[in-house]
Amino acid sequence: MKVLVTGATGLVGKAIVKILNEKGIAVNYLSTNKRKIVSKENFKGFYWNPSKGEIDPSCFKEVSAVINLAGSSIAKRWSVRNKKKIIGSRVDSLQTLYSAMQKIDASAIDTFVSASAIGIYPNSLSNFYSEETTDVDKSFLGEVVEKWEEKMDAFQDFRCNVSKIRIGIVLSDLDGALPKMARPIRNFVGAIFGSGKQWQSWIHIDDLAQMFVFTIENSLEGTFNGVAPNPVTHAKMTKELARVLERPLILPNIPKFVMQMLLGQMAYLLFASQRVSSKSIEKKGFQFYYPNIGPALEEIYLPKSGNGASKIKSLDEKFV
Repeated sequence: MKVLVTGATGLVGKAIVKILNEKGIAVNYLSTNKRKIVSKENFKGFYWNPSKGEIDPSCFKEVSAVINLAGSSIAKRWSVRNKKKIIGSRVDSLQTLYSAMQKIDASAIDTFVSASAIGIYPNSLSNFYSEETTDVDKSFLGEVVEKWEEKMDAFQDFRCNVSKIRIGIVLSDLDGALPKMARPIRNFVGAIFGSGKQWQSWIHIDDLAQMFVFTIENSLEGTFNGVAPNPVTHAKMTKELARVLERPLILPNIPKFVMQMLLGQMAYLLFASQRVSSKSIEKKGFQFYYPNIGPALEEIYLPKSGNGASKIKSLDEKFV
């Protein structure tokens, strides 16, 4: 098996590539930076520029599965310009892959799996969402995911198994939301946002990477929530993080309007509530290493618990 991975140099991509290489599965990856392209045994880079629809068709040679992780970060101020970039980076990447696959013999590609996000689910303190939910959140985030997934559906034209993994908050000490949450707590200025009752559906980086690999190894089709079995409230998440970091939470809760003044529309990310089920992927046989928030955070931050997320650091040398 050989897998083509977009976004391979990102947080999730590095974790996935590590698992694939450990399993002896060869990886082709796409990069927009020609200087970072390397070619090693079972690990070859190819150039693409989705904004211009450019891609090296050689990237598909002997590939039987595609993992798409491409898309710019949503954790930036939601200006008109950034909104266009956030949507465009996702849609253009998929369109570039689709157009390229139309020009080759894509019959060998058995599975196409793409990252998506739980931000598609409506903001709610009471609902428990499964993949069968059809309502879409009336926010910019909902708009992004809806357009993103619409492009993913087009890959069914190639008669391959198409899967979407709707990712929640990814827990890793290397990048993403967790270091941003941990920093103020470490500096004794951590606090809960709003009431703290908003639900946060999360997943340990190792479990998420394993889920993507599980999806292609089993040629799964459909939509799956990339979240751990036990979501927690924001207050619980913050308190557990403070416990693991051995820091007190002494500041009062931060009102919503304060963060809106600081971050603008992007403050929505801090207060949106989505309690999301992982049952669909579990029914396929997937097992989580870290189903509970406490042990997941301990594995990441406490040396005695193992090297967990730090295992991904060995990949950095490949992308220098």
